[in-house]
Amino acid sequence: MSGRIGLEPVVNIRTLMPKAAPVVCAAAFIVLACAVPAAAHPFGPPSTARISADGSHVTLSWMAAEDDWVALGQSIGAFEDPATGTVSTALTGEQKLSRSPAVRDYLLERITVARNGRPCEARLEELRALLTEGARFGFDCDGPVTEVQVTLAALTDLNENYRTMLTAETPATPARTLFTKATATQRVRFSATAASTPMGLTGVVVGAGVVMVAGAGVVVGRRARRRGGRA
Repeated sequence: MSGRIGLEPVVNIRTLMPKAAPVVCAAAFIVLACAVPAAAHPFGPPSTARISADGSHVTLSWMAAEDDWVALGQSIGAFEDPATGTVSTALTGEQKLSRSPAVRDYLLERITVARNGRPCEARLEELRALLTEGARFGFDCDGPVTEVQVTLAALTDLNENYRTMLTAETPATPARTLFTKATATQRVRFSATAASTPMGLTGVVVGAGVVMVAGAGVVVGRRARRRGGRA
């Protein structure tokens, strides 16, 4: 969702330096010293998310554009404000995002999965390589996942025009669906193949297979004896 509005600087998440800084910003002003608040850009391509299910476990990853990560971080205080205090240059903008408890709390609050109306226990992996890996979640539900309620509400509190396109990586209906502020929670139904086979059923299937193989051996043995008797 990158874009420019007038002379607004484009913010780089890795250094959080404007790429087009005003002349008054000397080179000695490093990182956020001359940065202005990043504007959200909700009218470009939507954020993306991917979801998969295995047994009672759901995996989800959410990815946003670089300037949107910056807007998110600034909105919840992940970065220092140069107008009110000293800005640390020891960490990049991406590192500040990844280490911010506020960012983690925000993501865990606004990206959720529920089964039968009950929230699945969420785990947010370490935030690293945000532009290539995004925010990676694991959800443990209280039973085999067939249908879940997915909530993707990140960024819509900054601007109601933000959207996220969710794609299922295991067979599901719908395979792709668009989340908006008005439709932040939607149902995703996984096919039976997405859930792991219960252990009890596995034992029955394996046992039946053994019986079938043994039965086939008996039949083959009888036929062989009959042929030997005729000879």
